Amino acid sequence: MISRNYTLHLWKLNRQPGFTLIELLITVSIVATLASIALPMAELVVQRNKEQELQSGLRQIRGAIDAYRQAVEEGHIAKAVGESGYPKLLKDLVYGVEKIDDPKKGKIYFLRQIPRDPFAQDSNVPAEQTWGKRNYESSPDSPHEGTDVFDVYTLSNGVGLNGIPYRDW
Repeated sequence: MISRNYTLHLWKLNRQPGFTLIELLITVSIVATLASIALPMAELVVQRNKEQELQSGLRQIRGAIDAYRQAVEEGHIAKAVGESGYPKLLKDLVYGVEKIDDPKKGKIYFLRQIPRDPFAQDSNVPAEQTWGKRNYESSPDSPHEGTDVFDVYTLSNGVGLNGIPYRDW
């Protein structure tokens, strides 16, 4: 009669270390299921981050445009007859404009740098060219560039998570 310990010992000798095919297939299927759940969530996070960057960029530029206009109304910046009082270029917000009521002829700056549109495709294009610009005389429904910059908008044709096209933000 073979002892129980001897049988257990033989069983341990015949068993090789490692995983069985079934164990590997179950592990791979679990990992694949988790990945299929996580991937759409990651894409959603990336889109939300871009939308937050877009909102922030629009706020910064629009705030600077409004501050420029206010400086014109207060008489700090020269305005020619017939001009709207808005900056001629987005660059003017960064490079500054001459302060006419300053005897030293200093400049007023409104932005440190122009934020880049996060939905812009070409990273080689300067930041000010990634935005669509609307002049004072154009309508909100069909914006076009002109002699000044009244507003900016994204050139993306995408739709936000809230269902509103990015161009209408």
